[in-house]
Amino acid sequence: SLPSTSLITFRKLAGCTLFITGASRGIGKAIALKAAKDGANIVIAAKTAEPHPTLPGTIYTAAAEIEAAGGKALPCIVNVREEQQIINAVEKAVKTFGGIDILVNNASAISLTGTLETETKKVNLMMDVNVRGTYLTSKTCLPHLRKSRNPHILNLSPPMNLNPMWFKNHCAYTISKYGMSMCVLGMAEEFRGEVAVNALWPKTAIHTAAMDMLGGSGIEKQCRKTDILADAAYCILTKPKSFTGNFIIDEDLLREEGVKDFDIYAIAPELKTCLFPVGASQALKEEKLSRSQHEGTGGAEVKRGSAAAKALSPVAETFRVIQGSMSEEYVRTTQGVFQFELSGDEGGTWYIDLKTKDGSAGFGKPPVTADVVMSMSSADFVKMFTGKLKPTLAFMSGKLKIKGNMALAIKLEKMLSQLNSKL
Repeated sequence: SLPSTSLITFRKLAGCTLFITGASRGIGKAIALKAAKDGANIVIAAKTAEPHPTLPGTIYTAAAEIEAAGGKALPCIVNVREEQQIINAVEKAVKTFGGIDILVNNASAISLTGTLETETKKVNLMMDVNVRGTYLTSKTCLPHLRKSRNPHILNLSPPMNLNPMWFKNHCAYTISKYGMSMCVLGMAEEFRGEVAVNALWPKTAIHTAAMDMLGGSGIEKQCRKTDILADAAYCILTKPKSFTGNFIIDEDLLREEGVKDFDIYAIAPELKTCLFPVGASQALKEEKLSRSQHEGTGGAEVKRGSAAAKALSPVAETFRVIQGSMSEEYVRTTQGVFQFELSGDEGGTWYIDLKTKDGSAGFGKPPVTADVVMSMSSADFVKMFTGKLKPTLAFMSGKLKIKGNMALAIKLEKMLSQLNSKL
């Protein structure tokens, strides 16, 4: 029986040694704990040795959990950007456990930003961790994997779909993850008959610390638990080495294995989980508010309590509520100016100023230069501000384009979550 909540009757990974990068938290740790229940040896190859100010877990706290689950743990400080650290950890693993049977390339860096918005250091980080790190860790482990009876390499990377939609919003990130997938293509063929090499990717968003940072408060309700990837990984890693060169989606594999109830993996089973990816018109003449209803150099500050607001369009009504909810606290904690270029029936330029004085919102350009410019359809804008569409998921699916300060864009979601009840 596969789900993590049920009893495991066959200890297929008992005595096996798994070398897992990025296993101090999230998906890597979930895979480690699943194998630990069988009595496996886990090499925790991650760089977090001291507690992080915002991210949970270290290699030592993960080791304690693995030991408690029934496995044996070897915490190793490894930044996969540093080849010597990889070599040292592999040598220590072989000395401690006698060999390596399974490598899970889970460590990954992410920046869901466009080409012009992605700093060079971010590009270097993603290429170094995702592509180079995966390649070097595989290269270092392979001589030992070839000595195992049933060796596996598993990369947490997507199927290679060359549809431009997966590149246009975060080109550098997609290239780096596809680099991991290309390692699967090449190594599966190169070591066919000796070592199984496969890729695993989630069908839906998975709740991890990284997803919390990207999506903000409440994002977890639209995600699945890391358990689903741990169960899928277990299925792959317990197959014979002839099972190789596959690009596997977690839910698809588990359905083939007989799992029917996927609510056990959902954070909020009653909600639908979201799929995991990877100058506007100045129309609106009929909706443009009169000068008596507006003020401010940006062209529009919608006054609270306006009688005309009852007949406003959905977009204008949304901005009316936003203006009415302005507070010193929002301005103090956000310190950002957001410009919205909306297309569709209610297309036009709108803004939210959470930087100057008491804040303002309305139609037209902001009174000062925007820190963030967001482009999307007016229909999706209304859905986003009423809680029916998460900004991060809108961005990942291409419905929302963002230019400027991504950190401020993430901050805006905190305000949205507080406004949902009013919109």
